[in-house]
Amino acid sequence: MLKANYQQPIAKLSRVDNKTKKMGLFDQVLGAINNPNQQGSSDQIGMILNTVQQLAGSRGLDPSATQAVVSVLGTHVRSALQQQRAAGGNQQAEAIVNQFGGTSPSLESVQSLFTPQQQQQVVQDTAQRTGINSSTIQALLPVLIPIVLNLLQSGASRQPSPAGSNSVLNSFLDSDRDGDVDLGDALAVAGRFLNQLR
Repeated sequence: MLKANYQQPIAKLSRVDNKTKKMGLFDQVLGAINNPNQQGSSDQIGMILNTVQQLAGSRGLDPSATQAVVSVLGTHVRSALQQQRAAGGNQQAEAIVNQFGGTSPSLESVQSLFTPQQQQQVVQDTAQRTGINSSTIQALLPVLIPIVLNLLQSGASRQPSPAGSNSVLNSFLDSDRDGDVDLGDALAVAGRFLNQLR
């Protein structure tokens, strides 16, 4: 596990990405990677990125198309988790993230967030906004939803802690600007971050 000394490369990365002003969520992920009390690690981010790259390759998608899909799905996951939090508090939203976050396909992860009707809306919206056909999007959901939840899980504490202590999930749910919590952008920045560590 790399609780890496990333201060040097991240200083360079910050200069590059300050132009875009879209590092909000990844700043929280970086904080989790650097905090031994939180679950985030460079290994975890590497596994997420490898899974996304393999998925893109197997589906014949280029990286920018995959990033666009993750960005759109992220907005739907955020809305669904906000509804879960409104209904059952922080504990309910965190339970879904902790139970279904991973890098293995999981239809249950999709069902935990979206009713069948909502799944169709997610597929149609993502297809319209990315130009990727609906059947491909439908097949991507059980793979990408656990990955999204896995990234959000990086801010969870390694020790038992009160509900509401996941800094990455809180940042994702509480931001009032979509650009600050764009998961596609966060993964792109993560890729550059890991490349600079190598």
